[in-house]
Amino acid sequence: MNNILGWIQLALYLGVLLLVTKPLGLYLIEVLDPRGRTWLDPLLRPVERFTYRLAGIDPEKEQSWKHYTISMLAFSLVTMLVTYLMLRLQGKLPLNPQGFANVPDHLAFNTAASFATNTNWQSYGGESTMSYLSQMVALTSQNFFSAAVGIAIAAALVRGIARHCADTIGNFWIDLVRITYYLLLPICVVFAIFLISQGMIQNFKPYDSAALTEKETVQVPKTDANGNQVKDAQGNVITVPQVIDTQSIVEGPMASQVAMKMLGTNGGGYTNANAAHPFENPTPLSNFIQMLSFIAISSAMTYYLGRMVKSPGHGWSVWAAMALMFLGGFLVCWHYETVGNPILIQLGVDPADGNMEGKEVRFGLMNSTLFATLTTDASCGAVNAMHDSFTPLGGLVPLFNIQLGEVVFGGVGAGLYGMLVFVIVAVFIAGLMVGRTPEYLGKKIQSFEVKMSMLVLLVLAMDILGFTAWACVSDWGKAGLNNQGPHGFSEMLYAFTSATGNNGSAFAGLTASTYWYDTTLAFAMLIGRFLMIVPIMAIAGSLAAKKLIPPGPGSFPVSGATFTFLLIGTVLLVGALNFLPALALGPVVEHFLMWSGKTF
Repeated sequence: MNNILGWIQLALYLGVLLLVTKPLGLYLIEVLDPRGRTWLDPLLRPVERFTYRLAGIDPEKEQSWKHYTISMLAFSLVTMLVTYLMLRLQGKLPLNPQGFANVPDHLAFNTAASFATNTNWQSYGGESTMSYLSQMVALTSQNFFSAAVGIAIAAALVRGIARHCADTIGNFWIDLVRITYYLLLPICVVFAIFLISQGMIQNFKPYDSAALTEKETVQVPKTDANGNQVKDAQGNVITVPQVIDTQSIVEGPMASQVAMKMLGTNGGGYTNANAAHPFENPTPLSNFIQMLSFIAISSAMTYYLGRMVKSPGHGWSVWAAMALMFLGGFLVCWHYETVGNPILIQLGVDPADGNMEGKEVRFGLMNSTLFATLTTDASCGAVNAMHDSFTPLGGLVPLFNIQLGEVVFGGVGAGLYGMLVFVIVAVFIAGLMVGRTPEYLGKKIQSFEVKMSMLVLLVLAMDILGFTAWACVSDWGKAGLNNQGPHGFSEMLYAFTSATGNNGSAFAGLTASTYWYDTTLAFAMLIGRFLMIVPIMAIAGSLAAKKLIPPGPGSFPVSGATFTFLLIGTVLLVGALNFLPALALGPVVEHFLMWSGKTF
């Protein structure tokens, strides 16, 4: 942490993020207003109108929160089913030069649920499983759709806060079209061109093959004439040696997918190595811009919030709370990765090198920990280092970031509507402290809003801890472990935390490409996305219908340092109460065991 260049990079990152927040927030105001005007109107307004006519959408009609929610759920269900069918039929569809087979049913279900929920958890290696058509259409389309859904839900909640005595909160179909056309597509086109300029591939060539200068012998499962694995009398898979003398060089439409996976906080890698792969992340500049891209829209949403509710100070206070929590998490992670592993140091590793296990040497410790912190703050899930190789407390930070609900900027839209749940809880706590009915921006926060907020938080905790507990006591759960003890527990906890939080990153030591893991993780993703959105939309409808009341002596100001620190305290307190016992059994106890000389 004494690296002056690291501190300069951190300051540069925060400075650039702050610079883009207001301009992008102003643009969001126009995009999320059906009558808003952007510089793209001459080109895209005719396309927008044609889309409305083609789909039978009335651009003048708004929806209640119930109709808005039903529209969102129906759209997500249909797109998920289409994705599932494309993956199941992959072997019969075009743009498959590698001749990849149909995706198995449990993996197709997991992947369809994953991409429909903006999670992009991957129980497969992209370059060895998915055809170009699957990557480019089935998966990249979902990257656009799921990101647009998240932003639309956040916009609907903000409208509910900003309006009064209203029965509607917007129109889902209009929000979906405008977000996709005016925001996501234009930025992604520019972003993809930039990535290509940095050396990222974008083509339809078959994979290349290169001869290895040093051959390698590996053990692979023995198969019979039908391709089934051969087992011995004890049921163990028999392995045979295989000489590897060539390397397959991945090709395909990579830049177009990576641009959207980052901007939309999707995170699914075109390759198994994700953003550690030199094709997916060619240069330090591409690494910096990718980190900026998956926070930019979420950061701008806080400015959008402040302007829409006519309280810019409130928006900046929410931004400050997010920024301070990001800084705290990053500094903890950076510190423990810099300290390194004492066992390796005793074996002769230079302490100045820190913990370089699982890190891409092109980026080093600082950029690896910054990427890991941001990607789990943002529900992105892309990785340029393997989180499973972090030190115990270094790995605790990305895990805890997700368990907080990924509200530290968070996913596009999802971060803001998740944080607004905590805002309601914080205002409720402030009301209890002064003995008055809580008020938020001129509206009374009553039992309905508090119950819906607590339902969101309970779903988060129950989904993560419930599935993890099930895996811990089940044969199918323990069978996927490559590590025992507290680290093995952390791998299972991280998997269901990542699925529920719609993040998609992993402690990759867990073998999750099994029927049980694929199925349970898919349900965790669906619950973590949609069972949280429904009560949030109910809050939006309730707040929109309320009358405005003038501020009184008991009104708690929702801007300024006091509110910011109350909000931070609320987020951390809820996270600690829900997950500290589980964290103590995993990364915390592993940390102490590591310093006593034990590994797992």
